[in-house]
Amino acid sequence: MRIVRLGSAKAAANELGLSPSALSRRVGSLEEFVGKRLFTRQHQAMKLTDDGQAFYDAVSPKLEELALAVESQMENSLVMRLHLGIPPLFGGQRLFPRLPELRALHPRLHIDIDTGAHLEARVGDTLDCAIILAKDPDPSLHSVRLDHNRVYAIASRKLADELGPAPDLAKLSKQTFLVHNELPESFDAWKKALGLETLEPAAIDHFDSGQLILEAAAQGLGIAIMHDDHFVRAHDERLASLYDIVVESPYSYWFVCRARDLESRPVRLFHDWLVKADL
Repeated sequence: MRIVRLGSAKAAANELGLSPSALSRRVGSLEEFVGKRLFTRQHQAMKLTDDGQAFYDAVSPKLEELALAVESQMENSLVMRLHLGIPPLFGGQRLFPRLPELRALHPRLHIDIDTGAHLEARVGDTLDCAIILAKDPDPSLHSVRLDHNRVYAIASRKLADELGPAPDLAKLSKQTFLVHNELPESFDAWKKALGLETLEPAAIDHFDSGQLILEAAAQGLGIAIMHDDHFVRAHDERLASLYDIVVESPYSYWFVCRARDLESRPVRLFHDWLVKADL
């Protein structure tokens, strides 16, 4: 499985603690045992033949079942480590409240959390996988869409009362809008949906933290352009959404990793749990 995942005999041998020649002999013994050529070899690169792919598809699920069974019987196993990139707001609102479930299912799985910038670009380097807020993930990555969102304009209750129930261009032109760096097109989508394409606010302040942008709105510092989910999950009585208008967001949360890293046990366990958990 490591050769398939890594695509290189040398890389697989290093991960297994074997010499390339020792690994090659093991592959040769397996091919002799099944009576089929499983790999094509080009220098250090190794790719599955058609017979090899069929063999892999038949055997790998059984190996996964065996690994799960063995894991369930081991009390003092080594820790499995996952390096996960995640936006802080998603982590606080959606992931962390559910992590006890994951820990109960897989007590050996431990997660290093990274909330830094450029998460998608670091997948496969410093990160095993990431949850990102994006329009469309890098097509070279395996991706799973986690939600669909609407754009909300969110303000303090005091400011919401002052602005009233219907959009007023003159009033809105005097306001400061708060826009998240990862949602740059959301403000334009909101203006278009309200028929306010000509709106030029007094200022637009940019944030790289969803938690801080909601707090700024709650403190009356401006109107936050965020997702409906962010507003609902905040449970902050100081906040109110403006106007009863549906605005579809260009952005969604996605899980991303390199396709071959799904064969890494920590990535696979987290991926499968996340998809089923419906956070």
